[in-house]
Amino acid sequence: MGDRMIVCVCRRVSDREIQRQAAAGVSSFDELQMETGLATCCGRCESCARDVFSRAQTHGTIALIQGAPHAEATRTAA
Repeated sequence: MGDRMIVCVCRRVSDREIQRQAAAGVSSFDELQMETGLATCCGRCESCARDVFSRAQTHGTIALIQGAPHAEATRTAA
């Protein structure tokens, strides 16, 4: 597993946490902000956070379409 990247320093939210939230069913950036506090302080991370969230949503959708068992298990466990 690779290194994690802190996306939001103010709230200490990592790219992995954003990916977990997307896998758990968070479907909008507004909802992600409510769950994590991401990009609600200084706002400097918003562009990067939106990009990471978008990629996490796309990755999860592709994994489900391809029938990846770990993606299905992640969604049902949440």
